[in-house]
Amino acid sequence: MAYTLPLFPLNLVVFPGEKLNLHIFEPRYKKLIKDSLAGEGAFGIPPFLKDGLSSVGTKLQVLSIEKEYEGGEMDIKTKGLNIIRIEEFYNKLPGKDYAGGKINDVENIEDEDVVIKLKITELLHQLYEALGLNKLITTLTEDYKIFDIGHQIGLTTDQEFELLTAESESTRQEIVLEHLMKVVPVVLETEKLKERVKLNGHFKNLIPPNF
Repeated sequence: MAYTLPLFPLNLVVFPGEKLNLHIFEPRYKKLIKDSLAGEGAFGIPPFLKDGLSSVGTKLQVLSIEKEYEGGEMDIKTKGLNIIRIEEFYNKLPGKDYAGGKINDVENIEDEDVVIKLKITELLHQLYEALGLNKLITTLTEDYKIFDIGHQIGLTTDQEFELLTAESESTRQEIVLEHLMKVVPVVLETEKLKERVKLNGHFKNLIPPNF
């Protein structure tokens, strides 16, 4: 069922479950946050990409206002809730200076493929080890979802948006697996090259061949 929601277009993709800290300084968006908190504390972020404002975005919940400044600016903590589709976009909601829209929630199909997940996990370990990102390995829990790693695999904003618009976990898994299968071999080869470059110029204790 469609409902009205304030919208805060930004040049980024927010995934469901993601925690996002924002510094709010524009007057219209300061009002948006205040109005949201007076209600359910929710607003939507549709990504503004090179083709313009997208019709798919993420609904967020304001968790807290961490700091308010003298000029009315504020630092807020938010969390992504679910994917939304904008059926009608309004440059300004009635009586407001900020945008909004008529929204429908998008159903997320949880059809995880266990075999594909094992392949993805193996490639993630190889990627993070090669890049020295051991902290990411330790935070990779067994029950992770694709949205949990969406910002940690080197995707472009357009590729992240492709993940956001995929309506099932298995489709997102296929997108990520294809990406990692291309990226990981390149990263591993680059790391080998870096090691070979490091060895250049060093004194080497080599044993000559017997012939």
